[in-house]
Formats: sequence, C-alpha cells, structure tokens
Amino acid sequence: MWSIVGQSRAVSLFERGLETGSLAHAYLFSGPAHVGKMTLAVNLAQALNCQADEPPCGQCGSCKKITGGRHADIRVVGLDNSDDSPEARQRAEISIDQIRDIQRSASLPPFEGSHRVYIIDRAELLSLEAANCLLKTLEEPNERVLFILLTTNDRLLPETVISRCQTVRLTPAPLPQVEAALIENWNVDSEKAGLLARLSHGCLGWAVSAADDDSIFQQRAEWLDKLVDIISADSEERFAYAAQLATQFGRNRGQVQEKLDLWLDWWRDLLLVKAGSSDNVTNIDRKDLISEMSENYSLARIRGFIKNILEAGEQLRRNANARLVLEVLMLDIPELKKSGGVKSAV
Repeated sequence: MWSIVGQSRAVSLFERGLETGSLAHAYLFSGPAHVGKMTLAVNLAQALNCQADEPPCGQCGSCKKITGGRHADIRVVGLDNSDDSPEARQRAEISIDQIRDIQRSASLPPFEGSHRVYIIDRAELLSLEAANCLLKTLEEPNERVLFILLTTNDRLLPETVISRCQTVRLTPAPLPQVEAALIENWNVDSEKAGLLARLSHGCLGWAVSAADDDSIFQQRAEWLDKLVDIISADSEERFAYAAQLATQFGRNRGQVQEKLDLWLDWWRDLLLVKAGSSDNVTNIDRKDLISEMSENYSLARIRGFIKNILEAGEQLRRNANARLVLEVLMLDIPELKKSGGVKSAV
C-alpha cells in the first residue's frame, strides 16, 4: 500500500513501471519541502523489494526493514545531521567521498533484496565534484540499481545530472486530503486538522510534524507576535529587527525564509479578507485579528507589500546583502491608517 497522500499521478506512473518492468534507472523528485518526496522514495524502494503479490505491502519483512532504515540494500545519502563532529557541522555540501562510497557499493549485487536503491536527499547540496562523480554512475547504470534524487529546487542541480534522470514533480496535496489523512491516520481532532492543513499548504509532512510537536505551534505564535509588533513599530525598532534577522540569516537561512513565508501568508490573508474571501484565509485561528488589521490598509498597499516580500525572498536566495534587503523590507511595511496600533496575535 502506497502511504503517500495526494500524489496519485506519481503513484500511477510507478505502478505502470513496476508492472511492465519499464522503470527508469534514476528519478529526480522535485517539489516543496515536506510534500512527500522521501515518503514516495521509500515507498518505491519498498515496491521494488516487497515480498508480497501487490507491492508495496508495508507489512512484509522487507518493507518493515526499509521503513525502519535497516535494509542492507537501501541507503539514504545527504548531510548527516546525526554527526555532531566539528567537521560535520561545518559541512554544507554532500561530498564526493559520499558519492564514491555509493559507487563502490552500487557495483555489487543486492545483498538481501532484489534491488539496491540510493536516495540522495537535498540533492541540490551536491558539491560540484560530487555531482560530476555521480554523473559518471548515472551514465553507466548497473542492473538492479535505482537512484532517487530529492530536491526542492532542481534549478540548483547541473543540467547534465537532470538530463540523466526522469523528473517527477510533486505538488501540494488538496487541503481536504491532508485534513482527512490527519484525522484518519494520525487521530488529529477535526478542528486542529483543518488548521494544520491550511498552514501546511498541502504539504502533509509539515502537518504531521506540527501535530506531534507543540513547539512548532509555540514558535509560530512567537513569530506572529513579533510580526504584529513590527508592523506597529517605529523605524528604530524595525532596523534593529532587520539586523537581528540578518545575523540569523548567516547561521540559519532556512529559518529566516520560514519567517518571510509566514509574513507572506499573513499579508495574503489580509488581502483575502479585504477582498471579501475571508473563508479562504490560512491563519484561520487569527481571523478576527486579521479582519481588524485589514481595515487599516487599501488593497493596493497590501498587494504592494506582498510583492516586496516576494522580492526580498528572491534576493536573499541570490545571496544579496541580507541586512540591506531586510532593512529595505522593514521600510516598505505600510503605515497603519488608525492610531493605537493593533492587538497582540495571541
């Protein structure tokens, strides 16, 4: 049974390939973070090595070993977050040594299953040397060996590597499917499941993590509080916040991008409420505050700031000066029409 949610087109592709024996030797799964790329890769590895008549069953010894990360023929390669050595913490790329290790084992026949499967997580982090080394392996594939590359941005991969893979694009699942999966498979209550589905933007992996980890909601609340404070703040406080974000960007780019995404959601919600589509807001648990804030802005000002947030995010991805980009963004925040600011987000 395929456990991936909302990716029926990809599942159909692999089911046909398994039935006809026409699977490619390498796939590139491209899509947003938490959309299900790793889940689909594990499912495909299970299907290739499953001992049941209708793979993947998820219950046979082989499927269970793969789920538990104990199958000798299935390897996940990426930045090793479990390695706390100074060298590992400084490494920001998948190294050529990791790919050479794959090459050596890929030349051997499967040890306990029918296929060896190598899953390269965050393949956009391959060093240039590692990508070139992998290219040689992809150009001369061995039988019963499958490579699956996972990426959130295939534009960061060399064209030569992309051309050797069959690209499968995963898109966010419909929100009702995410909500139903949370209720049925993870026993989340319906109200919370509805909120998580909206906040996840159709990426079930994030919703499941948030359902199990209250700290994710706590962090979101803190970020929303700061967002509202900064909207009402003076220039000095805004510049101080921009400097704080710029420093954080040097240590954790992903978290700063998450904050910008949260800002984007908030201002899109203001736009929806202003346009009379309040039923479609993402932050439904903050709808009253969003409705109150929307009265302070025209549609044009909201649209303009949404554009500014998008431009800032793109500039940061292109390695522009982070402090300058964020200071300009702070200056671009539309001024409140009414006096007295707004209430806290909690």
